[in-house]
Amino acid sequence: MAKAISSSSLAGNPVYPVMFAIGGCHLLNDSLQAVIPAMFPILEADLGLTFTQLGLIAFVLNMVASVLQPVVGFISDKKPMPYALPLGMTSSFFGIAGLAFAPEYWMILVSVIFLGLGSAVFHPEGSRVSYMAAGSKRGLSQSIYQVGGNSGQALAPLISAFILVPLGQIGAALFLFVAAIGIFILSKISIWYKQQLEKEKLQKVKKVLLSSLPEMTKKQVGVALALLMIIIFARSFYVTNMTSFYIFHLIESYGLTIQQGQLYVFLFLGVGAAGTFFGGPMADKIGRKNVILLSILVPIPLAAFLPYVPLYAVLIFLALIGFFIMLSFSVTVVYAQELVPSKIGTMAGLTVGLAFGMGAIGAVVIGILMDAIGVYETMIVVSFLPIIGIVGLWLPRDRKIVAAS
Repeated sequence: MAKAISSSSLAGNPVYPVMFAIGGCHLLNDSLQAVIPAMFPILEADLGLTFTQLGLIAFVLNMVASVLQPVVGFISDKKPMPYALPLGMTSSFFGIAGLAFAPEYWMILVSVIFLGLGSAVFHPEGSRVSYMAAGSKRGLSQSIYQVGGNSGQALAPLISAFILVPLGQIGAALFLFVAAIGIFILSKISIWYKQQLEKEKLQKVKKVLLSSLPEMTKKQVGVALALLMIIIFARSFYVTNMTSFYIFHLIESYGLTIQQGQLYVFLFLGVGAAGTFFGGPMADKIGRKNVILLSILVPIPLAAFLPYVPLYAVLIFLALIGFFIMLSFSVTVVYAQELVPSKIGTMAGLTVGLAFGMGAIGAVVIGILMDAIGVYETMIVVSFLPIIGIVGLWLPRDRKIVAAS
């Protein structure tokens, strides 16, 4: 079952301009999504929304992206869709426009549906482009792609502190320019994507499949995927808390302003983006499972102590947790693709889509918890989530791939 990744990809040279271009577009795409959590303090203060209502906004955004990503990936595995990329960004353009000018809560929910749809289309197709451009550098290529997205997400606190706090909800309109740039670049990438598909048809060469994983039965592959999904659940639930709700803990427990608190959140996400980048090349050298285990085990004690440490130590803890917990973000995508090599788009959609879905559920649960038991108490409960990732100890161990000549 697990005989992955074509030799044509492995033997080919990496196409670095495309790798960096799709990574840059991932940054643009996820910076548009980052506007949503960035608006939470503004919406909570100006519209008087409850934490549960804020959680529902994040739920709608992430659930639309979560449910549709594997569907888009499955369809594109059967029939690739090069021009879906700029169309997805166009959907995000309309979502941002609605978000900036929506006067009522229900209109905000409709706007985030458009953003979720754009994300659902972009991620599996973007991951496919990253894979096609990777050549023998799959880990590096996926890291460049994913670090673009995580960098975009890391911009959320800066967007809040320096754009939305001074300008309010209307400040989101500035990101219409970001969406327009993304549409332009993705249109160019789509042309290259289409040309690659045409070349594959003309060559008519049967692909030889290689894998870093041992031979496995369908049942073993299913178990490995289930373990991987549990790891993604724990990571996504925790990161959603840090991205969307940790700011309220910083304000309540440490007396920080919104702007000050958002800088702490930016540190967590920014260092996390660096972890994402280093994770892929590290996995190419020491193995996918080793990086996944490192990403699981190191954050457990740090997350458990985070709610209790003084403010000066918060910076250190946030940096370490952010780096290590995101170290395996791109690696889990590649690992899943090697488990089911015939479904590159589906696996990208499933793993990243599940991350969105777990984030969606996490946002609602955390919002309800904060309304019910308080902010500080919720932070304590969430601090134990990384422990769940220990199931990664039972993942099949991979080995180094030798590229076919």
